[in-house]
Amino acid sequence: MTTHADSAILVQQEASALAASLAPVYQDLHANPELSFAEHRTAGIVAERIGALGYAVTTGIGQTGVVGVLENGDGPTVLLRADMDGLPVLEETGLDYASVARGVDPDGNDVPVMHACGHDVHVTCLLGAAELLVARRDSWSGTLVVLFQPAEEAGGGAQAMIDDDLYAQVPKPDIVFGQHVGPLPAGVVGTHAGPSFAATDAYRVTFHGRGGHGSRPQSTIDPIVMASSAVLRLQTIVSREVAGTDTAVLTVGTFHAGTKNNIIPDTAQIGVNIRSYEPHVRDRVVGSMERIVRAEAAASGAEREPVIEHTEAFPVLVNDPAATAELTGVFSEAFGANRVLDPGLVTGSEDVGMLATAADAPIVYWILGGADPQAFAAAYASGRMEQDLPGNHSSKFAPLIHPTLDVGIAALSLAALSRLGGGVVVEA
Repeated sequence: MTTHADSAILVQQEASALAASLAPVYQDLHANPELSFAEHRTAGIVAERIGALGYAVTTGIGQTGVVGVLENGDGPTVLLRADMDGLPVLEETGLDYASVARGVDPDGNDVPVMHACGHDVHVTCLLGAAELLVARRDSWSGTLVVLFQPAEEAGGGAQAMIDDDLYAQVPKPDIVFGQHVGPLPAGVVGTHAGPSFAATDAYRVTFHGRGGHGSRPQSTIDPIVMASSAVLRLQTIVSREVAGTDTAVLTVGTFHAGTKNNIIPDTAQIGVNIRSYEPHVRDRVVGSMERIVRAEAAASGAEREPVIEHTEAFPVLVNDPAATAELTGVFSEAFGANRVLDPGLVTGSEDVGMLATAADAPIVYWILGGADPQAFAAAYASGRMEQDLPGNHSSKFAPLIHPTLDVGIAALSLAALSRLGGGVVVEA
């Protein structure tokens, strides 16, 4: 028998071989992103590949979700998850395999599409882990579920799969594992116990004014001025209404109004995004947002109250402390303690926790480094991380293929093996 460390080395070697063979698949996925709930091509590729490996495949869960199940004797059920959707972003990476794809957004607009959040990395790594674990099936016992989720970016993908009787169609997991690529150095993984990814709430706010000719503003109630005042005032919530010991983020990410520069429109619309970790903070920020929006409308003389629509919500993702500590140990032994860090609280949000909550199972969800280590070191040394190192949702976000895929495939595989087979000890 090999030692745990020797076995982990073998897993990493197998993962690197798979990463090399799957690099063209990754490039193809990157060049052909699809928007939320439109991941038909991606779902087809996934279903075909895992079906060929021997998984029992179910498609169309939550519209475009794909799940593969591999039953391999008695033991626990482990779920590995990847999300599939891209974003309405025009890619500016300059890569040979850059996306020029376009899609139709929920409002019917023709938009560019890019894998600006690395979901192509997630899919490729899970395909690799699915293949690695099939090849190692003599060394573990239990049930493996590989889940490819739609529409994480739209905020409804995990819930859509749950609402579509996910766990009536596939076994409920005893634990859920997953990862998200980010601008840490490639080759590094980041684990954090407890509340880890923020809750998010998104709102569409429509201000109602009274339109008219731009030359006669006195005859109108200008919704653009009304909305603009609200945007500025909203920025004071975090700085003046949230305690310094609490964490919250409020972003106005969209502003739509008007059709011509000499027409004052009837309405203006903004998109507000709120991140929080604690219910009392969320309630304070949401309440303040609603108060300010209504007050600015009243101050402008609006004859109709603004319409506030709650369009998206993710709960806080809470990594199970005991399972996180165990997996951190596995990663430290496999990759080296210097390549495993604690990223702290992440203000990004993720709906993968819903899959665990619905199954009453613990979750461990970690960060997978994807940035060029030299570029990361230079940006860190210069104090220009935000300016010089493109992160998720940037038009220039471009994870390194290697060793990102190598480590991502290995990490998912090691996580599964830590629960399915008495660690990762196998016959040499």
